[in-house]
Amino acid sequence: MHPNQHDELVASLAGAARNLINAGSLNSLDDVLVQVVQCAVQTVPNTDAAGISLATEERIESRAPFNDSVLKLDSLQVELGQGPCLRALADPPLGGVVVVDDLSGADADRWPRFATQAEIYGYRAICSTQLSANGGPHAALNLYSHTANAFDSHARTVAGLFGVQAALLLYGAEHAANLGAALGSRDMIGQAKGILMERFDVDGDQAFQMLVRSSQDTNVKLVDVARWLVTERGAARLSKASKP
Repeated sequence: MHPNQHDELVASLAGAARNLINAGSLNSLDDVLVQVVQCAVQTVPNTDAAGISLATEERIESRAPFNDSVLKLDSLQVELGQGPCLRALADPPLGGVVVVDDLSGADADRWPRFATQAEIYGYRAICSTQLSANGGPHAALNLYSHTANAFDSHARTVAGLFGVQAALLLYGAEHAANLGAALGSRDMIGQAKGILMERFDVDGDQAFQMLVRSSQDTNVKLVDVARWLVTERGAARLSKASKP
C-alpha cells in the first residue's frame, strides 16, 4: 500500500470509529444500523449507497437502507436466493468481503437475475462484507456503486476493517437491548408479585409460583402474564378513581 493510502486509511477509519462510538449512545439497534450505513457511505471509497441484510431465525430482511433502490435490491437478493449479500452471510471468503466488479459485464453471469435488476437501478459494482461477531447479530453490509470496478484493493481493505468495527458495535447494541429487555421483564414480574402478595396475603416465593403456574396453564409467557396482571390492576384502579 502506498504511504499516502496508508495515511488515508488510518484517517478514514479513525473518523468512522468516532462516528460509530457516537452511535453507541443511540436508543435502539435500529438507530445503530442507520448510523452504520451512513458512516459506511462516508468512509468506504466510491460507495454511493448502502444497506444491511440482517438474518434472524425466521428470515433475512433489509434494514436501514440508504434509499428505496437499496431496499428493493437487498430484498430482491433474498427473494431470488442469489446475490453477494447472501454469499457474505452464508459463505464469505477469508477476509469476509464479497466483491462484484461489474454487474453489466463479466459478473452478470454469477447472479444473472439479480444483475439485470441492479443494472436497472443504475448500480454496477457491489461490495458485501460480513458484520458478524460471535454471539452478535448475523448481518452483512452491502455497499453499492454506480461505477464499475469501484471497489479496488484499497476500498476492499477499508470495507473489511470497517465491517469489523461495525460488527463489534452491533454486538454491543444487541447485548444492551437484551439487557434492557431483561431488566424490564424483571421489573414487570416484580410488580405482579407485589400485586399477588397484597391480594392473596402470600409471600414472594408463593406469588412467583402462582405466576409460573398461570403461565404453564395458559401457555403464555411469564412476563406476559405479569404484564396482563399489572395492566388489569392499573385499569381497574383508573376506572375506580374516575367514578363520581
